[in-house]
Amino acid sequence: MTFTEINKRYSELAETTCCLSCGGAINYSEALPGEICVDLGSGRGTDVLRLAENVGNNGFAYGIDISDGMIQKANSTANRLGITNTEFIQSTLEKIKLDDNVADLVISNCTINHASDKLAVWNEVFRILKKGGRFVVSDIYSSDPVPEEYRNDPVAVAECWAGSVTREEYLEQLRMAGFSSIRIIEESAPYEKGKVMVSSWTIAGKKPSGPCNCGQNN
Repeated sequence: MTFTEINKRYSELAETTCCLSCGGAINYSEALPGEICVDLGSGRGTDVLRLAENVGNNGFAYGIDISDGMIQKANSTANRLGITNTEFIQSTLEKIKLDDNVADLVISNCTINHASDKLAVWNEVFRILKKGGRFVVSDIYSSDPVPEEYRNDPVAVAECWAGSVTREEYLEQLRMAGFSSIRIIEESAPYEKGKVMVSSWTIAGKKPSGPCNCGQNN
């Protein structure tokens, strides 16, 4: 899908009761007072506002979303609640509109699987994290490659599995981006979607605090 198509689709969902999340990364994020946090695919901003509360006035929480409708909804909620240590930014995940080494924590719920270039997204997560910074991501992977016919299927996209890659490919992308201390927090048994079996998981990792000789695939 094009940027315009994606923006239109998720802007429409901003005012519905549809839930696109496949996990609860924020429940394992352990954001600390004073930290800078980023939520990729922040949607209506619910998790960003929770992060903002957890980090307090000396911390900050950014929400990144491709949809202007979601951004508007999130800003409206933050303004209504009087939460000021937040900012919602319209941006693709492959080129996040944040500076290098800005974040202590990056979270995401069932968003990265939608990206057409997932390695580019992980390279961006690595770039915006401070040395020693961490990510906690809930997402979906497939047991086998997803048939091409499902890649742009509206139902498959809404259910967050159309763009999924295999478990092995997912872990390899994390390694290529340069992350260390990768651990699986929770992982479901495979379940059927369309012609593939998929699994939900929450995974965490860190940007090394010292020099990294692994190299990023930019």
